[in-house]
Amino acid sequence: MKDNIKIFEERKVRTIWDEETEDWYFSIIDVVEVLTDTDRPRKYWNDLKKKLQKEGSELSEKIGQLKMMASDGKKYNTDVANTDQLFRLIQSIPSPKAEPFNAKKGILKNKNKEID
Repeated sequence: MKDNIKIFEERKVRTIWDEETEDWYFSIIDVVEVLTDTDRPRKYWNDLKKKLQKEGSELSEKIGQLKMMASDGKKYNTDVANTDQLFRLIQSIPSPKAEPFNAKKGILKNKNKEID
């Protein structure tokens, strides 16, 4: 796995590329922070996770953890989502910043249908 940092809205989003599964994994906390502008992204994510579980969503159960570099230079287990999970998660976050991602998912779904 290869650590990487993406910049969105001038903020860092920690990512990891998994060569075995050929998929990107994104730090959920970082994405939540970017989309919500909250100063407590962990709290927001914990509340959202509880809400999703209450609604019967399996998404929060499928979220994994990977060690990612923190601001203190150490690696800690961090909740991560692959690209598909991240798109589903973003749909649960009421934010105008999430709209481009939701639109992009629709485009990608239509492209996949054309390929099949």
